[in-house]
Amino acid sequence: MQPAENEYAPYYGRYIKMVTGDIMDELREQPASFTAFINGIPKEKGDYAYAPGKWTIKEVLGHLLDTERIMAYRALRIARMDDAPLPGFDEDAFVANAHFKDRDITSLLEELELIRRSNLFLFETFSEETLQRSGTASGHTVSVRALLYIIVGHLKHHRLILEERYL
Repeated sequence: MQPAENEYAPYYGRYIKMVTGDIMDELREQPASFTAFINGIPKEKGDYAYAPGKWTIKEVLGHLLDTERIMAYRALRIARMDDAPLPGFDEDAFVANAHFKDRDITSLLEELELIRRSNLFLFETFSEETLQRSGTASGHTVSVRALLYIIVGHLKHHRLILEERYL
């Protein structure tokens, strides 16, 4: 069941609406289809950005790594009923300081698959009650369920951008 609009900041609605199937199924299946998609891109395009000042394909992959980690961390904290407000993050600063351009696409994809696998071990322990728990992140209310939807929808969003603007 998709999260209600009061379970997330309006900004995240665009990601959540992209999730149409069972969230756990999508979390499990998404890495394989995304890896196949990325593996269809010539490796030499890894350093390509569609415009000056835009991230390269490698940097988009790195951004996906960082965001999944952060959203999973938020889900963990809220699931464990930690009521401390969680800070936002500056995605551009993260990418600028991570040196994703120095890595190869294969290692970035492997890391993404491993992060998702690890996160699935955690997410599969969440009961319906746990999924409904809410906390504060980036100054907005967010539920554990919404964070799982954001993870899936965020990757779908960036896949579309890659398809439309990079390929």
